[in-house]
Amino acid sequence: MQATILNLLAPQKGHFLLESGHHGELWLNLEALFLRPRLLQPLIDELAMRLRPLGVDAICAPLIEGAFAGLMVAGRLDVEFTYSERYTRPAANGLFPAGYRVPAALRRRLQDKRVAIVNDVVNAGSAVIGTYTDLRQCGADVVAIGALLVLGSAAAGFASQMNLALISLAEAPNNPWTLQECPLCAAGVSLEDIAGFATSLSAKNTAS
Repeated sequence: MQATILNLLAPQKGHFLLESGHHGELWLNLEALFLRPRLLQPLIDELAMRLRPLGVDAICAPLIEGAFAGLMVAGRLDVEFTYSERYTRPAANGLFPAGYRVPAALRRRLQDKRVAIVNDVVNAGSAVIGTYTDLRQCGADVVAIGALLVLGSAAAGFASQMNLALISLAEAPNNPWTLQECPLCAAGVSLEDIAGFATSLSAKNTAS
């Protein structure tokens, strides 16, 4: 299953700036994951099946690509779907400059609901952490994180800290670095600009 997911994500190796502010050597083409929904559907069905025993009332997923996966899972489970939108916030250490917020019109519907956060891929966890924080402010009872692929150990650490179930179809090792720790920076390797992502984040003084 890991090979199937990675094949859909068309991984690239290089030197990349992630949404969380970390640097990494792996870039996944999340947009490509949804090019052929028929190929993705069996993975969505499997993730929904693993989440079903938790008895969730709603799925919440971060925009953009995570929300596509979340909407498909919610449809399979026949539960409510909500989403969180990214916004830029101050980050003193350059990490996790992106917050996530549920739209005002949906916030009341989450009060006291059992909610699972669903994302396509979780790496350093910027989108999941931001979504979790805002869901708690909405009064939701967040019970799980679901993902097609989990990279590295950050998601497991956060899930354990918050007493959440972590449900994923595949895991793969990965090691995002802070700017100070990045061996590629130390070696003078330039950041690669993926569709203007590195440039736009740098322009906002931000450094997933």
